[in-house]
Amino acid sequence: ILFVGCYLTGHVYDDIAPKLTDQFHVYAVTRRGVGASDRPATGYDPQRRAADVLEVIGALRMEKPILVGNSCGGGILHTLGAEHPERLGGLVYLDAAEDPTLKAADYPRIPVDKANLPKQVSKPPQVVFPEAERRQLAQRPLDPAIRKAIVEDNNVRPAYARIRAPVLAIYRVRTLEQVLKDYPPENDEQLAALIQGYTSAQAMLEKWQTDLRTGVPNARIVELPGANLYMFLSNEADIIRELKAFAATLPR
Repeated sequence: ILFVGCYLTGHVYDDIAPKLTDQFHVYAVTRRGVGASDRPATGYDPQRRAADVLEVIGALRMEKPILVGNSCGGGILHTLGAEHPERLGGLVYLDAAEDPTLKAADYPRIPVDKANLPKQVSKPPQVVFPEAERRQLAQRPLDPAIRKAIVEDNNVRPAYARIRAPVLAIYRVRTLEQVLKDYPPENDEQLAALIQGYTSAQAMLEKWQTDLRTGVPNARIVELPGANLYMFLSNEADIIRELKAFAATLPR
């Protein structure tokens, strides 16, 4: 397994990685511009970042690793899955299989009465990063210019139809029951506005999943209610279970 991330270092996987070593050799990449890796002024587009990861795969003589990407790390998976599927065993997207080029007009038009949305009364528990990751963030904070470059250069439409590697995509979702608990409506107007907002968010999720399924019909899609963006921390046991189940389906 080779983990890649978005704005964080490979140490963000320190907790989950040892729990996978009973079945896998596990590695994590700290991308260019992040943590102790080099910080060049250029090279933050998915093509260059994918080439960096491909060099790691070659240097470590990995044979068909399962590549796991979180958040905007998914751009690297899109590129490698489309251009070098023969080098990979599979792709696992952790809240990373979405199209960053989509605009509001690309989703179903669901009006939301924002003026009547109820106030939030409870928040999900905060995820605590592993100690080494917290040290990295304190000692080597991400340069705002590099963060901007990562965001802007990641604005590329995924070529799902060209991906030929097996795919597992895990999405964080919120149930209507949880939304009603976190944002309790005080009247019918607030309830209607809340349902409108929830329906709109669900439409976005369905668009991402439909686009992925259209390009990769055999992709396995899993939804984790209540998961955090860093679901390998908030839902560690679920991610381990799904990773192992996915790996069991891959040719050896």
